[in-house]
Amino acid sequence: MKLATALSQRAALQTKLSELSTRLNNNAKTQEGERPAEDPEELLKQTDRVLVQLEDLIARINLRNSRTVDGGVTLTELLAKRDVLSKRLSVMRSFLDSSSEKVTRYAKTEIKIVSTVDVAKLQKQTDALSADLRALDERIQTLNWTVDL
Repeated sequence: MKLATALSQRAALQTKLSELSTRLNNNAKTQEGERPAEDPEELLKQTDRVLVQLEDLIARINLRNSRTVDGGVTLTELLAKRDVLSKRLSVMRSFLDSSSEKVTRYAKTEIKIVSTVDVAKLQKQTDALSADLRALDERIQTLNWTVDL
């Protein structure tokens, strides 16, 4: 099985777990003398089975990621780099939104609000970071589809 397939299975298990959690909560209580729509004990057993599968799959994926090297860097390191780059972009985009927002003055006597940074320069840097992120994500996706779990 390819790593990408395992990642898809992990996502499916996480979705299943979320659904089981909702179903458990929906059947946690009932009116006295009534029966729940689903047996909570059976739902708990299903949840345990999904959790065991998920733990095994996550461990296998993490081990493969730490052992897969591309260009002298492990896949784990590439994933960490992608996560941090995504966070950096999120912060930069938010800052750019705030710094480039126009403040309307209704009279010349009102205080003029100006940006504290060169927005155009910062936008170019952010665009370059976005390109780096896309390239890094493509590199990771290529590994996911070529590396066996």
